[in-house]
Amino acid sequence: MKPSVSHFLPIRGLRYHVRTWGEPSKTPLVLLHGWMDVSASFQFLVDALEQDRYVVAPDWRGFGLSEWAPDGYWFADYFADLDALLDHFSPGRPATVLGHSMGGNVLGLYAGIRPQRIGRMMLAEGFGLKPTTPDQAPERYGRWLDQLRSSEGFRAYTSLAEVAARLRKTNPRLPEDKARFLAPHWSMTRADGSLVPAADPRHRHVHPALYRQEEALACWSRATAPALWIWGGDPEWMKQFAGDDAADWARRRAAFRSMRECTIPGSGHMLHHDQPELLAREIETFLAES
Repeated sequence: MKPSVSHFLPIRGLRYHVRTWGEPSKTPLVLLHGWMDVSASFQFLVDALEQDRYVVAPDWRGFGLSEWAPDGYWFADYFADLDALLDHFSPGRPATVLGHSMGGNVLGLYAGIRPQRIGRMMLAEGFGLKPTTPDQAPERYGRWLDQLRSSEGFRAYTSLAEVAARLRKTNPRLPEDKARFLAPHWSMTRADGSLVPAADPRHRHVHPALYRQEEALACWSRATAPALWIWGGDPEWMKQFAGDDAADWARRRAAFRSMRECTIPGSGHMLHHDQPELLAREIETFLAES
């Protein structure tokens, strides 16, 4: 495996963990993980890249080794965190960024908010969410208020082997050796010796604000960077997560000025785990062409 280095940076009042691979003298390739994931999740993809690159992957606030936010989590905070991270790792020049799932949704919106900061973007299973309607707001706010009162945490595990088994249950495509590698990164040890996911349990809370697709379309339409949409080989997951209305998907595609798509066969949502070699080839082809 290619060795990585951990850095701890002050980002907007939080101690942020950022994992890097390669020589800092090279132009960075920034990788943004998804919900309930960590930066080490990209190890297999980094190993599969043919070119020597400087790869930068943060743990989002409240995930992995990054500090938890004392006042909870708001989606706009990810835009501000990414803004600060790019100022540090790609100052004064547009960045090349891949975002997976939640990280892809952050990246797509940010690319329209700060079009001058993104030179090329790759959205891996992160193309927006299901549209919402205003009548959903009262129930959503009520659920959020109820969850604020809850002290429910994550299920605890007794060993890293048990954590690895949990990862493989979630993703049956994940090989046992990869699960064993991910287990200590994906979990943290509590005072009693048990293991829980390396994340703030408040990430499980519903976000009180509705997802407004009109805002997403407005952001996407302002992005100037060439975009690559990367689909996993299982379309059912995206239908459940983001909807299956053909006209809606046509609007999403049309919002991007320069966009092409590819599918990673033999993969599910966690395509960087399932088929890292195929994903690496698509990334390097896109970067060479764009």
